[in-house]
Amino acid sequence: MSTGIEELEVATKSIYIKNYMMKNLSILIIVFELFISINNTRAQQGKNEYKIANRFHIEGDGGWDYITVDATGKRLFISHATMVQVVDVKSGRVTGTIPDTKGVHGIALAQDLNKGFISNGKDSSVTVFNLQTLAVVTKIKVTGSNPDAILYDTFSHHVFTFNGRSSNATVIDANSLKVIATIALEGKPEFSVCDGRGNVYVNIEDKNLITVINSESLKIENSWPVAPGESPSGLAIDKVTHRLFSVCDNKTMVIMDARNGKIITTLPIGERTDGVAFDPGKKRAYSSNGDGTMSVIEEVNENTFRVIENMVTQRGARTIDVDIKTHHLYLPAAEYEPTPPATAENPNPRASVKPGTFVVLDIEPLK
Repeated sequence: MSTGIEELEVATKSIYIKNYMMKNLSILIIVFELFISINNTRAQQGKNEYKIANRFHIEGDGGWDYITVDATGKRLFISHATMVQVVDVKSGRVTGTIPDTKGVHGIALAQDLNKGFISNGKDSSVTVFNLQTLAVVTKIKVTGSNPDAILYDTFSHHVFTFNGRSSNATVIDANSLKVIATIALEGKPEFSVCDGRGNVYVNIEDKNLITVINSESLKIENSWPVAPGESPSGLAIDKVTHRLFSVCDNKTMVIMDARNGKIITTLPIGERTDGVAFDPGKKRAYSSNGDGTMSVIEEVNENTFRVIENMVTQRGARTIDVDIKTHHLYLPAAEYEPTPPATAENPNPRASVKPGTFVVLDIEPLK
């Protein structure tokens, strides 16, 4: 039979053991939380996989739109105000200019034909130039209003201009330089890509669609919704896994199967995006966002994608292209004046570009 003193001793020891365990558990929890914090910091630091290697200062003022990399010639073709400026990627110097491109939007390169094609929105024309000498060959009037995105399809040797104000596409034979067709679209077209197998894909911004055009028959074959994406603009493609990357105004990248329109997944990106590029060597898609970030999306496999970085770039850097040989990315940008106050005549004023601040960001991978 135990005495009251023995029971007291047992109770005291029990309390001591519990206190000892609780104290040590608290220490273990603190150590564990510290370990997690350190590893999260390391992981966050490890996400910085890109840096701005150069800022190429480009002469001239005015707006800009698309930029196109000539990986073969190691040049950049930059739409800027009423001209296209050609920049050497090594030195950052302007080595040539293609003038008289009123309201210039995009540049498409036909390396196999030694020709380049420029869409001019204000006079609804396409400037054709010699890719080697940059000399203008001719100007072609399109069958629509405000040609914006422009595409050269190597499969059919056709050039497609996507005309924003008339909701149609003009098709030009790249050999004869003759207009051969006009394709009516369901709404306002934005950027376009091709798969090299006879399919051309274009974002329809105001209908939230991706439309598929047969580049030989010049017929529309499908139109697929991008919901939950809204107002799609930039479009890129992985031609190996048949994945389309459509960037949308509601801070969403929609990844779609280019063969059947099935949405594989959606991922968050920055605000005010306008462009996206895909690097097949690194298996990554890059969304250029006007809020001053670049969202980097990694393709783990054809059905698995993840955001690995939201790199700080520069406000207004909303269009992009990638050099698939060097893996460098190029984004035009400029500094802005303060936004003027709203008035009855102009309730939504826009900030103007500061003169002399136009640059192209040269972004390189760290590894």
